[in-house]
Amino acid sequence: MNTYKVVEIFESINGEGMKAGELSVFVRLCGCNLHCSYCDTSWANEKDAPYQEMTARQIVQKAEAYGTKNVTLTGGEPLLAEHVLELLEALSEKFCVEIETNGAVDLAAFCEERPVFTMDYKLPSSGCEEHMITENMKLLQKNDTVKFVSGSQEDLLKALELIRTYD
Repeated sequence: MNTYKVVEIFESINGEGMKAGELSVFVRLCGCNLHCSYCDTSWANEKDAPYQEMTARQIVQKAEAYGTKNVTLTGGEPLLAEHVLELLEALSEKFCVEIETNGAVDLAAFCEERPVFTMDYKLPSSGCEEHMITENMKLLQKNDTVKFVSGSQEDLLKALELIRTYD
């Protein structure tokens, strides 16, 4: 049975995306492929980060105990977790699933279950823009969100360029 490195599971009000303002159970998985200058969860991405090995069934059961209809899969970068498609399938049977992704993982393989994506496009001041996969923009749908964290005027101009290019 496959397991996942779960750093934490908690309920909170979603602060971004199409589900902003709604309650969601956040499932934070360990690990990330980027080191953004403004990362607020870098502690969860370290090799010695505390985590619990959990099966998809255990994660679903824990999320169900909160009684909400939404689950937000986050990290780090949750799409890097081995066998994450199995977890997405299990969560999708019970919840509306949102994935917070960093934009540096190809989303094509994750569109079949069709979760809601909140993709954080890394602008120049993040130090990670060169890792962005712009082809992901074409995979996004009306319920998905592109998030821009701006730290400079250059970032704002880049965000405007992306908005105009990809509508």
